[in-house]
Amino acid sequence: MFDYKAAFKSSVEQVRSEGRYRVFADLKRVRGQFPLAVRRRDDGTQQDVVIWCSNDYLGMGQHPVVLDAMHDEIDAVGAGAGGTRNISGTTRSAVDLEAELADWHQKEAALLFTSGYVGNEATLSTLQKILPGLITFSDSLNHASMIAGIRHGGGERHVFMHNDLAHLEALLAAAPAEAPKLIAFESVYSMDGDIADLAGTIALAKKYGALTYLDEVHAVGLYGETGAGVAERDGVLDQIDIIECTLGKAIGVMGGYIAADAMIIDAVRSWASGFIFTTSLPPALTAGALASVRHLKAHPELRVQHQERAATLKSRFAAAGIPVMESESHIVPVHVGDPIHCKMISDMLLDEYGVYVQPINYPTVPKGTERLRFTPSPNHTDAMMDHLVQAMDKLFAHCNVARRPVAA
Repeated sequence: MFDYKAAFKSSVEQVRSEGRYRVFADLKRVRGQFPLAVRRRDDGTQQDVVIWCSNDYLGMGQHPVVLDAMHDEIDAVGAGAGGTRNISGTTRSAVDLEAELADWHQKEAALLFTSGYVGNEATLSTLQKILPGLITFSDSLNHASMIAGIRHGGGERHVFMHNDLAHLEALLAAAPAEAPKLIAFESVYSMDGDIADLAGTIALAKKYGALTYLDEVHAVGLYGETGAGVAERDGVLDQIDIIECTLGKAIGVMGGYIAADAMIIDAVRSWASGFIFTTSLPPALTAGALASVRHLKAHPELRVQHQERAATLKSRFAAAGIPVMESESHIVPVHVGDPIHCKMISDMLLDEYGVYVQPINYPTVPKGTERLRFTPSPNHTDAMMDHLVQAMDKLFAHCNVARRPVAA
């Protein structure tokens, strides 16, 4: 008989041998004290740590306005949504949240999903059902959820080199002029921290009659006058056809959504299995997200503080000779280049210095580009940065990882 257990064990051992086996840190966040947390070690002892890799970029998951809204909603309507929206109806806070999100992105409507991953996978696959013969053009560094949705749709697809508009245009020009087309790309790419040329991509879409699908999950809440994302910052919100975002990063809770023309939203709502057949977000989450979005729209100073913290950490790393990678966004990636060393430094940072940052290894990034990815927030203090840089300086020397010349 087939040895099922051996097959599963072999698959795990392969990951271990490549130095990319992931171990979850047992962390208990401390309410109102982000980025502080308490780690429970395997031996049962506890350790105070500072979280440096959270996608809760602004600490909104701990903000009183969000927590109060969630508590109030539980007290008012209870815990669960009761099922899918088609069966159990929809909660008032979900309806209000969709209206708020549509307004935020200057669109007619929005549609909630249980996560950003589900939003991408469901929408990109469903568009291929609604638009027969749709040809999708996808950036080579698009998120796994976008790739899954495009593949699941089963239609013709072409991958263009990352942020390479010349390559994208060549692919568009070679496609049948009469075929429906979709360009799927991100604004901020979370592993390298670079930002797409939105205006240039939109111009190509118009020239070749394509729809634009923009993933703003690592930008929403963080860019633009009201925090609607890079499209708002660049003044092109009205020219993007479909915007996809998450509620689980800068907004601080959980869920995903798309915003677009009302007819597009209605069509996706009516056809997407990932929406139709899944339980709705609990009302406490939608109420918390609604409070968070309203707060972010009214507080641009959070975005100013966030950018300052990221710029400061980059400069401090560079001054210490730590090989911080080029990044035009708030993402602060530090190159290690080896999965074993990457995990070793991550483990030692946590065990010896109380610094929590996850190693980013293949397949998340290409082999040879392994890195530590830091995401400083407005809550990370100068003292925390001093401690981090000193720890990194010692560990890069200890592990003999390539450095850069220290700035004079």
